[in-house]
Amino acid sequence: MTRYFITGISTDVGKTVASAIVTEALEADYWKPVQAGELDNCDTKKVKRLVSNSKSKFHPNAYALKTPMSPHGAADIDGITIELDKIQVPETKNSLVIEGAGGLLVPLNDIDTVFDLIRPNYKVIVVSRHYLGSINHTLLTVNTLKDKGFPVSIIFSGDEHASTEDIIKKMTQVPVIGRINEEPYFDKNVVKEYAELFRDKL
Repeated sequence: MTRYFITGISTDVGKTVASAIVTEALEADYWKPVQAGELDNCDTKKVKRLVSNSKSKFHPNAYALKTPMSPHGAADIDGITIELDKIQVPETKNSLVIEGAGGLLVPLNDIDTVFDLIRPNYKVIVVSRHYLGSINHTLLTVNTLKDKGFPVSIIFSGDEHASTEDIIKKMTQVPVIGRINEEPYFDKNVVKEYAELFRDKL
């Protein structure tokens, strides 16, 4: 089944909500390989609260680190080293949504980055949110993925900023799944509405 890797152009751009929407749209399984911080309210728990269907399964983190910072630093505080060969993709016959940590080149250790978690058969969804510098960050992220041959699409997050989104679309020429607006709140009903909007473009 299809594997979707969801990455962002930075941290706090809306990856987790996007992951919940894609998980709901496909009734896929969800997996966050590396969680850093917020272990009592981790991204897996957040996505689980936002998903309505009964088919999705939520797989445990390969690494659950205590400190909310770059995984390599959080791992150092915990006295461990993240090892790629210990990050094993869960076995499932269902589609799988995989949520990265931060941006594409966030370090996992002294050598590997989040980018190294993405396997050749994955489809990659980049979550882009407007801020000063976001065009550069989006183009760098998308073009790095395209250069490695990955099929890439974009989800815009937050209030519309037409000039930013237009130039990103023109310069990347990749499909846009849609936008997740700046909603007052996200719950299962809101996520389900977005899932229905996005499903045909996934």
